[in-house]
Amino acid sequence: MLEIAQFGAGRIGAIHAANIAASGTARLRYVVDINRPVAEALAAKHGAHVATTEAALGDPKVGAVIIASSTDAHAELAIAAARAGKAIFCEKPIDLSLARVDACLEEVARAGVPMMVGFNRRFDPSFAALRRRVTEGAIGAVEQVIITSRDPAPPPIDYIRVSGGLFRDMMIHDFDMARWLLGGEPVEVFAVGATLVDPAIGAAGDIDSAMVLMRTVSGRLAHINNSRRARYGYDQRVEVFGSEGRLIAGNRTPTTVELADGRGVSTDAPLPFFLERYAEAYRIELDSFLSAVATGSPPPVGPEDGRRALLLAEAAVQSLRLRCPVEVAP
Repeated sequence: MLEIAQFGAGRIGAIHAANIAASGTARLRYVVDINRPVAEALAAKHGAHVATTEAALGDPKVGAVIIASSTDAHAELAIAAARAGKAIFCEKPIDLSLARVDACLEEVARAGVPMMVGFNRRFDPSFAALRRRVTEGAIGAVEQVIITSRDPAPPPIDYIRVSGGLFRDMMIHDFDMARWLLGGEPVEVFAVGATLVDPAIGAAGDIDSAMVLMRTVSGRLAHINNSRRARYGYDQRVEVFGSEGRLIAGNRTPTTVELADGRGVSTDAPLPFFLERYAEAYRIELDSFLSAVATGSPPPVGPEDGRRALLLAEAAVQSLRLRCPVEVAP
């Protein structure tokens, strides 16, 4: 059994802890969180212990860490875990600063430990099936990728102030998906944004609505649209258009029941939020990490994937400010 120390006992931490317990190949040994009562509750639920960072990383029985703490602690914890020789799973983003991400990746490479970044949407069964069919040539050469990602409601303003902004916090998932589906790195980004949902978000220095266009060297195009509000549920859709056709992965609903009557045709609304929508993706993601550690294989989503997604987010921030397309830094 792989012994795991987990940093962070919030809602993402609770998901990972439950998936560790259900894995059959790993055990949660320690929970580390600045909120001790929350850490104690999660640890007690899964037969783990509450520990300090030093104690958890200093235990030779710990073979891997899950970093699900606040974003500002991700890079620091990843560096400490790498120096302790532990395999690392780190939630996105690695950090909000590209310089700190680079410093972190240097330490991880120096230590020679595996590191996986938590872009869970790659592991959603529908998105994974779509990508598999793209790579098998089902629609010919990829020409366009269109990604829609809309939250049901904005997060609290206190979170907005420390999130790093919509591009680094929310759209970073979509930047990763676009890279994954395009089959080439975007080299140009053009972003537009507005505050259409809540004026308080604008007052906090962020936007709540955005569209981004990207282009690869070969001319393949991607369009991403985000909103912090969708009255009908958590809107998550992907389309890939190619020379021979298109592939679409739509929203997931609680049931597939469809009502047709004199008023029209209706179905269930999309699942309410990411906890429900991506529950299966989180399980598959963790199992993929555990498998990579057990077999010594490279994790399916590496630290460079985290860096590239942040590069695109930074380019989008700059494009929004300059109101023009921006070339992506190497």
